[in-house]
Amino acid sequence: MATALVSQENVVASLVSRTGRHLQRYDKGRRQVVGCIPYRYKNGSSNTSEVEDELEVLVISSQKGKGMLFPKGGWELDETIKQAASRETYEEAGVKGNVEHQLGHWTFQSRTHGTDYDGYLFPLHVKEVLDFWPEKNNRQRKWTSVEEARECCQRGWMKEALDVLVDRLAGRQQLGEEEMGSCSLSYQAKSNL
Repeated sequence: MATALVSQENVVASLVSRTGRHLQRYDKGRRQVVGCIPYRYKNGSSNTSEVEDELEVLVISSQKGKGMLFPKGGWELDETIKQAASRETYEEAGVKGNVEHQLGHWTFQSRTHGTDYDGYLFPLHVKEVLDFWPEKNNRQRKWTSVEEARECCQRGWMKEALDVLVDRLAGRQQLGEEEMGSCSLSYQAKSNL
């Protein structure tokens, strides 16, 4: 049986968040912030009549400990927007998965600095929930229903992004049901020949 050797340095290095603003992207003086709405289905499948009933999203505590939000942080010069969104979600929430198509772009005011930021959010279909991650000791994470996330999330622009996600997933499900319906109609028509 082969075993992989992992050095303590590699484990520690991967559990450290990026810090500082020297690599941060700015556009017209606005810091560029990216993140994800991590989601999964309660039963592991999206085959339900109501997407919102089966959908769970992951929220995290803010660093200041005042309320819950979706993982987000600075988009740095040496990464693509999706790489930054994935990295921030890993560092802050300890999950990995597939980053999907952008939910939108919002301009919002930083509560800490009083300046405008540009925010971009992506859905992240969670494939792995980690026991250890860089900000585990600084944040709490919680799987919630969509309704609970709307109530506890402290950022209006993030609530809007959540609504976009729910609408998108409901549309995918509806499209899938329509395709299944047309397949069964096609099969019926052929079997009647």
